Amino acid sequence: MTIPNLLSTPDEPAAVELLHGLECTDGLPVVLPTPERVDRMVLATGLDPDLVVGEMGPQGGAATVHKIAINAVMAGCLPDHVPVVLAAIGAMCKPEFDLGEMQGTTHCTAPLLIVNGPAREACGGIASGFGALGPGHRANACIGRAVRLAMTNIGGARPGRSDMALLGHPGKFAYCLAEAEEASPLPPFHTSLGYSPDASVVTVVGAEAPHSVIHSPDGDDPRADDPLLDTLAAVIANQGSNNMHLGGGGAVTVVLNPDHAAVLAGAGHDRASIREALAERAAHPRRAMRALNPKMVPAGDDDDLLHAVRDPANVLVVVGGAGGLYSMVMPSWCGGPHANVAVHAAFEPNPFCEVP
Repeated sequence: MTIPNLLSTPDEPAAVELLHGLECTDGLPVVLPTPERVDRMVLATGLDPDLVVGEMGPQGGAATVHKIAINAVMAGCLPDHVPVVLAAIGAMCKPEFDLGEMQGTTHCTAPLLIVNGPAREACGGIASGFGALGPGHRANACIGRAVRLAMTNIGGARPGRSDMALLGHPGKFAYCLAEAEEASPLPPFHTSLGYSPDASVVTVVGAEAPHSVIHSPDGDDPRADDPLLDTLAAVIANQGSNNMHLGGGGAVTVVLNPDHAAVLAGAGHDRASIREALAERAAHPRRAMRALNPKMVPAGDDDDLLHAVRDPANVLVVVGGAGGLYSMVMPSWCGGPHANVAVHAAFEPNPFCEVP
C-alpha cells in the first residue's frame, strides 16, 4: 500500500477514520500527526529529520527521525518522551535483535523496554512502581505505543500478513517500564551491561506477557532465598514455553518486586549469583519434556536436564513494581538467527532543552 506524504480531510474525525482505514493505527484513536506537531517533535530531538536511525523489518523501512516523530505524535508522546523512542528503535534495528524475524513469527513476542538512569525522570516520569506495566502511566504508555506504531508504519508489520502472531498479547500495544533503582538493593540493571550509573540507557528484549510469581518469604528463615529462587525458576521453566522447547537459547526477563529483591540481597546474592541460580534451577529432565511434546524434544538420555536458559547472562534481572507478594517473569520467543537476545543503547535524555 502506498500512502501519500501528506493526507487531507475535511475535519479531524474524518482524518482519524482515514488513518484507521489505511491501517496506520494500532486499532485505537490516535493524535493527528499534523505538520506543526511533527515539526515540534523533530525539533525536540535536536537531530536532522532525514537522519536514518535504522531499517525496520520486515519491509525494511528507513526509520528516519521524521518518520519516528510522526509515530510518536500519533501515540500521544510529549517531546520529552521522544529520546527514549529514538534510542529504543535504534537498538531494535541492530542486526542481533532480528526485528524482521520477530515481527513475522507466529509467537506472541513483543518488545519490552526497560529504562534506566536519569531518563526515568527526565523523559516524562517513566513509572517503575505500582502498576508500572498497566494503565495510568502516560510516559510508559505513549513511549511503548510509539515503538509499536513505528513497527507497523515503518516496519510494515500488520496482523495476518506480515505480523503473524497467532494471538499476540496486550504488550503489543505498549510494553515499557523504568527500573525502580531507588527501591532496589541491587546496583542499577544497566551497570551490569557496562554503563555508568549516571548514564541513561534503554534495554529492549522480545518478551511474552508477564507471568505472575507469588511468593511469601519466611522472615525467620536464614535461607529464605532458596524457596524464592525455586519459585521463580519454576515459572521460568514453564513446560509449555519456547524457552524449554527451543534449547534455552533465548532471554528471560525477571522483574523482582523490591521485597523479593531484598530477600535475595539479604542472603548475600548479587545480580550475577541470582542469574546463575535461576539458570541452574530452571530445568526439567528430558523425559518430562518428551512426555509432553515428543516431536519437539531432541534425542538424548532421559535423565539429561534440559535448561530453559543456557547462558545466565540471558536472565535479565531488574527490580520494579511495589513491595509485596508478586514478582514477574517474562519468557521469550527464542527464535531468529540470534535466538532472541536483548539489545541496549545509551542516549541523551535532554538533547534539546527548549521547544518553542
